[in-house]
Amino acid sequence: MNVTVIGTGNMARAVATRALAGGHHVTLIGTHLSKAVDLADELTGEGPVRSSEEVDGDLVVLAVPFTHAPHAVRQHSSELAGRVVVDVTNPVDLSVLEPLDVAPFSSGAELIAAVVPADTAVAKAFNTTFAGTLMTGAVAGRPLDVFLAGDDADAKAAVAAFAEDGGLRPIDAGALARARELEALGYLHMAVQPALGTAFGSAMAVLS
Repeated sequence: MNVTVIGTGNMARAVATRALAGGHHVTLIGTHLSKAVDLADELTGEGPVRSSEEVDGDLVVLAVPFTHAPHAVRQHSSELAGRVVVDVTNPVDLSVLEPLDVAPFSSGAELIAAVVPADTAVAKAFNTTFAGTLMTGAVAGRPLDVFLAGDDADAKAAVAAFAEDGGLRPIDAGALARARELEALGYLHMAVQPALGTAFGSAMAVLS
C-alpha cells in the first residue's frame, strides 16, 4: 500500500523504515520540503520512498509532536478524504515529561479525530513504541507489540496489516475511546525510563 508519513523526525524515520521493510511505498512530508527530501535521501535503497508536499497514501501517519498534529491535519484536510489517519502521538510535554491537558476530550486521538474530515477514519497506534526500537522492530529478539484503537474496523485492519508486514505484532485494544488508556500507557513507558535505565530501548509487551 501507499503510506504517507507526515513528519521528518526520529519517529517519522522509524515508521518509514518499518513501512519500507514491509514492502510499502512511502511518501514523506515535512514542515519544509527540504527536510522531507533529506530523509527520503537517507532512506534511499531501503525501498520506494519519495518526498512531497501532498498526501497520497492510503494510510497517513501523523509522526509529529502532539502539539503540531492538529495543525498538520488542518493543513492537509482537503487531501485526507477517504484515507486512514494513524495517530502515533502522545499528549506529553517532553520538556518536563508531564501529560498535556486535552479537555474536553478524553484523549489526544479523539481531539485529532474531531478535526479530520467527516469521511476520514482515525486509528491510534505505535504510541507505546519508541523510535529506536521501532527502527529495528524488536527488543531482545521479540517483535514489538503494537496496540491499536479505532472505531472503523476496516481502518484498524489496514493498520494491523501494515504492522504485520513490518514484522510487528498488532493487538486490537478496541474502540477509539481506548486511546485514553493507550496514551496513559505510552506516558508510563516514558516515565519509567530513568528508573529502568533502559534509555528508551525498552518495549511494552503482552506475554502469554
